[in-house]
Amino acid sequence: MSKLGTLGARLYRGEVGYDFVGKRKIWYGISILITITAIVGLAVRGLTMGIEFEGGAAFTTPKTSMSASQAESAAQTASGHDAIAQKLGDGTIRITIGGIDTAKSDQIKKELAKDLKVDANTINADLVGPSWGETIAKKAWTGLIVFMILVVIYLAIAFEWRMALAALVALIHDLTITVGIYALVGFEVTPGTVIGLLTILGYSLYDTVVVFDGLKEGQKGITKQTRLTYSEMANKSLNGTLVRSINTTVVALLPVAGLLFIGGGVLGAGMLNDISLSLFVGLAAGAYSSIFIATPLVADLKETMPEMKTLKKRVLAKRAAAAEKGESEEGPQDAASFTEDAEDAEDDGGETAGAVVGQRRQPSRNNRGKRR
Repeated sequence: MSKLGTLGARLYRGEVGYDFVGKRKIWYGISILITITAIVGLAVRGLTMGIEFEGGAAFTTPKTSMSASQAESAAQTASGHDAIAQKLGDGTIRITIGGIDTAKSDQIKKELAKDLKVDANTINADLVGPSWGETIAKKAWTGLIVFMILVVIYLAIAFEWRMALAALVALIHDLTITVGIYALVGFEVTPGTVIGLLTILGYSLYDTVVVFDGLKEGQKGITKQTRLTYSEMANKSLNGTLVRSINTTVVALLPVAGLLFIGGGVLGAGMLNDISLSLFVGLAAGAYSSIFIATPLVADLKETMPEMKTLKKRVLAKRAAAAEKGESEEGPQDAASFTEDAEDAEDDGGETAGAVVGQRRQPSRNNRGKRR
């Protein structure tokens, strides 16, 4: 078995693990910082909407030695509007200009032909009316809203409303980051971008459901035992699916990275950037949110339930009693997994928390002697 496979098996059995849930305040802080950055970028720079949404014209020139920046400058001078130029892999240039009509399009084509020193008939012009773009935008919003509603309904039925709420927060988190990145880098938002966004939502949901399925299995009969709190059980379940999530994410990111960095960057196939950037950022954000946001948020919501509060008190009381007797209670996780519970207990009792953490980190001499 490979080292990764061995690690995955040990994570699944609870022999090793990382305290994702216990350190959730760190992940919340990181996510809030990234989200604020995305929102600021969106507010300051705004989205560069493609002509499919706001109307305009797209000009495709014949093969030319003119650079994209030169073509962009020429198009802005000829039209009086902002223009975006992309150098394509075959040496042609695609120039998009928003908010122009047919008459203006013909004039711009003649001006571009003069700058390129080519026949105006060799420049292709595709016009899109603003009404068509408005229809596309409405359909995109409708599809997104319907998707969100169906996701919440499905998760509420298949799991429970707390998990549905956590999944919804994770999806909004992924959307906000992806849209913010688009604003910061200045990529055009096209129908391909919308397709990419809907695709990453499905992927993020899949990864979250995999983790939630483990939570659903782990919480069966949890109130009948006194070894784990709900947060510790959630962390154990999360570690059990960690390698699977990483493998799925890496396999999905590799071809998307090829589209974005090789197809869009090296080969100059600018059209690929529309969908590949949203896929790349969204896939990475979706994997992050399912591990660092969705599961810890479920644990926070579940820990507010009276039965889970009672369970937590029983677990901590049992550990404290074991510590007073100089015994070490065996558990499936290391001392770090109980740090947060000990801190919470310290607020209530102080000495109990210290006894719990100290006992988990260093068993008593008598107990070590018994083990020998």
